[in-house]
Amino acid sequence: MAETKREIERKYEATADTRLPDLTRAAGVASVTAEGVTELDAVYYDTAGLRLAADSLTLRRRTGGSDAGWHLKFPVAAGVRDEIRAPLTEALPPSLAGLLRSRVRHAGVIPVVRLRSSRDVRHLRDGHGTILAELSVDTVRADRLLAGGSGDATAAWTEIEVELADDADPAVLDAVEKRLRKAGIHPSDAPSKLARALSETGLEPERPAETDADGTARAAVLAYVREQAEALVRLDPAVRRDLPDAVHQLRVACRRLRSAFKTYRKVLDRDVTDPIGAELKWLAGELGHARDQEVLAARLGDALDGLDREQLHGPVRGRLRTWDRARSTGSRRRALDALDSPRHLALLDALDGLLADPPLRPGARKKAEKVLPKAIRRDYRRLADRIGPALDLAPGHDRDLALHEARKAAKRARYAADAAVPTLGKPAKRFSKRMKSVQSLLGDHQDAVVARGALRDLAAEAEEAGEPSFTWGVLYARQEAAAAARERELPGVWERASAPDLRAALSR
Repeated sequence: MAETKREIERKYEATADTRLPDLTRAAGVASVTAEGVTELDAVYYDTAGLRLAADSLTLRRRTGGSDAGWHLKFPVAAGVRDEIRAPLTEALPPSLAGLLRSRVRHAGVIPVVRLRSSRDVRHLRDGHGTILAELSVDTVRADRLLAGGSGDATAAWTEIEVELADDADPAVLDAVEKRLRKAGIHPSDAPSKLARALSETGLEPERPAETDADGTARAAVLAYVREQAEALVRLDPAVRRDLPDAVHQLRVACRRLRSAFKTYRKVLDRDVTDPIGAELKWLAGELGHARDQEVLAARLGDALDGLDREQLHGPVRGRLRTWDRARSTGSRRRALDALDSPRHLALLDALDGLLADPPLRPGARKKAEKVLPKAIRRDYRRLADRIGPALDLAPGHDRDLALHEARKAAKRARYAADAAVPTLGKPAKRFSKRMKSVQSLLGDHQDAVVARGALRDLAAEAEEAGEPSFTWGVLYARQEAAAAARERELPGVWERASAPDLRAALSR
């Protein structure tokens, strides 16, 4: 069973002659206790092209110390990583292999570097004896295991590592660093032992070639596509770890890619991008069940919270929980099955192939500042062609469907502008913001429509169980009123969003 630990640490350069200052003079530190020397032996794994190292991930199998086992580290921020631990086994545990899948694909991992460290540990404690941080002086030897590389196959150095204890105040690290700097001990340039070992033994990660920023539509569109494709890879393990908002962000990346393929069809050939877009739609759909149900259940729960006590008839909260559990069952498993499927790997490979050999059309060679505004205005007209007719329809099912189509068009126009921000700057940002206002209003309208359907189901289930359906009827009426209010607001929001001054700015 894997467990996760948030690791907050800082590294400093040292030599065999480095002497630590009196750290009890650091704010908050009352005592320093020697914990002895531990011998650590770690083999680091990666692909032959060092794909994990390129993304600042580390995977190791370590013996020695209190946490022997497999460790997989994901960067969170500077000096902060999430370390996922699994028991010490010969083979890579499946719990960690899944988290690497979007990067490793079909390649598998192999030993690349071995690090042996002699770790002299001290605990920094407060006045109650509680551990604030662990300071270690590590004498490290690195041996290159991966074939290739340049220069020496071995390296050695000494470093100081200060790791914050669980639940301790990060200000401790600042106080300790102040004392170390006064003693002439300075932060290390290497973000990790592995990064230093790779550098000093002549191993360099392979990184994808970036598109030349030559001002063409090709460069602008491919840069955006690459950004979203990298998001698919990065967010895959976040979804598997069930991190907050990860499913939503992964779906957004799918949608942004699909929109870019459609919007910038004068740049990238849709004979190639349409099949990829279909796979992106499939993936977003498989991921969406859990997220959509989560949003819907939260909306209905909030609606219940807004009712007066006399409007609550029967076991409505229990009924909502039962309904939510029944609809949520299996949704996470479905999402994980999609990420584990060969179809998902094929999609990631197809995106890599597209970026390596883009299917360019004649418009790709033109200046981005000419091509991108035209594409945005085309998407704007597409939205305008949906807003007017939708508002002309009588309230009801057909109008709801038409407004939902308008919402998708608003989202596409917004994403088109987002892709153009590096080229067009503030006008594209303002246009995106206005399209988002239309999208948000229409999204709330659609949520109210979906909620009404769910409330009909809840009322039917309640009646079948012999429970009152009154409360569900009250909520239905409120959702109906909410949808009607959004429809009344739409003309004004649309008028402000479609201001001619902004469209003119995009034409320059």
